[in-house]
Amino acid sequence: MITFDSLTLKAFIEENTEFLTGARIQKIQQPTRRELVFFIRNNAQMRKFYVNINPQFHHLCFMSKENENRRMIEIPKKPPMFCMLLRKYLENSKICAVKQPPYERILEFYIETFNELSEKIYLCLAVELMGKHSNVILYNDDTNVIIGCAHNVGAEKSSVREMAGTLPYIYPPKQIKSDILNYNGEIDYETLSKDFFWFSKSFAEQCKNVPLAKLKDFISLKNISPAISSDYKEFSLYKELLKNPLPQNSVNDMIDNYFTHYQETDKFQTIKSHLLSFTGQKIKKLNNSLAKIDVQLKREENSNKYRLFGDLIMANLYNNKDFSSSIDVFDYENNKNITIELDNTRTLKENANKFYKLYNKGKISLQKSTEMKEQISENLAYFEQVLYSLETAKEITDLLEIKSELMPDENEKIEKRKAIEPEKLELDGFTIFIGKNNRQNDYIISKLAKDEDLWFHTKDCAGSHVLLKGDNPPDKIILQCAKIAKEHSSAPESSKIGVIYTKRKYLRKPPKANLGYVTYKNEKEIIID
Repeated sequence: MITFDSLTLKAFIEENTEFLTGARIQKIQQPTRRELVFFIRNNAQMRKFYVNINPQFHHLCFMSKENENRRMIEIPKKPPMFCMLLRKYLENSKICAVKQPPYERILEFYIETFNELSEKIYLCLAVELMGKHSNVILYNDDTNVIIGCAHNVGAEKSSVREMAGTLPYIYPPKQIKSDILNYNGEIDYETLSKDFFWFSKSFAEQCKNVPLAKLKDFISLKNISPAISSDYKEFSLYKELLKNPLPQNSVNDMIDNYFTHYQETDKFQTIKSHLLSFTGQKIKKLNNSLAKIDVQLKREENSNKYRLFGDLIMANLYNNKDFSSSIDVFDYENNKNITIELDNTRTLKENANKFYKLYNKGKISLQKSTEMKEQISENLAYFEQVLYSLETAKEITDLLEIKSELMPDENEKIEKRKAIEPEKLELDGFTIFIGKNNRQNDYIISKLAKDEDLWFHTKDCAGSHVLLKGDNPPDKIILQCAKIAKEHSSAPESSKIGVIYTKRKYLRKPPKANLGYVTYKNEKEIIID
């Protein structure tokens, strides 16, 4: 990835000055602390101007509807303080001029508006795109006093340039470089970015071995042909500088498409990591609970001996004394003599009753523990299925669907959410559906499947639900579906795995069961080797 540079900003301004000059700012939104959206209208056209001051993705552009969706922009119900400040001063104001200070990565909107006394005032909104120092500053153009910043910069962060309300606005320190348009000597391509303005490190790397005259044409923005490399590693105002370029319709489209790709990728990884962590913690917790239940079950399995002790004591009341510390009896179930330890403060009958109580307690505990183990095992299987879905997710929409399943919005009912259509295949006149996650698996079973359709799933292994629709499928189609079920499971590379299949009418979804969970009967198994 390469960063937004001053020459790209220069080209953007040159391309959009006509639209911006005289335009009105009708609405302002701040999705996050480092993002701003301005609704700008001119010549009966409304466009969304997007500003991002994230150090990793700092840029600005007019964003398309498609890229707005890809950026996953969500407007908070309560706007941040800086957004309120901008709305107060800039909404319905007029942009008089758009400028770029010489060689800087700063876009300045000079704005005409009115104060509380209906007096005309002139403000400046400076968008600074300088890596970790990126910022958006609103200041009074007449007094040069800052009204507010997207984020304040105190003396502890910068001893050279503080940024906060009531402080004077000053430009960043000037760099010691030359303007290549006034230069006629030899070019050292290794130090091009250090010697001359307009050349970022990435642009200088692209311009290696380009003649001086051509470099001057580049800086003068002659014959611009914006493009993005096919692998999205680079963009350039001149497609001739890229290998395998993807031409763009405009400078704005180049910026919008390039940075949207990286923002979408970053959000995909962020959401995926968060969901993987959440699911991993759930699985770890359930495994710990399962281990504790197994210990409890092992302990309660011995409760039958208490019933036997009680029975043996009652059978030998006639030849033993009360308040004894132990008695020797013959165990008729195991055909041997045993010694039973007793409480010598109790009678034999009281000791027998104590053993019966221990037996009943263990019996109830065993029943409850068994039920609990079944529930935990079901939840564990569910989260292992979710983990598989996360690991195989390829698109951000898949992750959002899983997120809505794991972390449903309190204000939105799950039942109202519509599942994204599962993957669909056509094979020799038969239709095959493959679920990517639990919501899609549930949709396949509850909405798409008919009684005679065949359902496939890997045995004892997380994977997709596969549905085969069509009458009397031949064995080769059934085998192909079993192979598809194996490929879409958590063990696609396993040398040998079982795939079960049965008709839809033999599936049952238990009440209050997790999404995608079903029980089955009359199943058959295919071993995929």
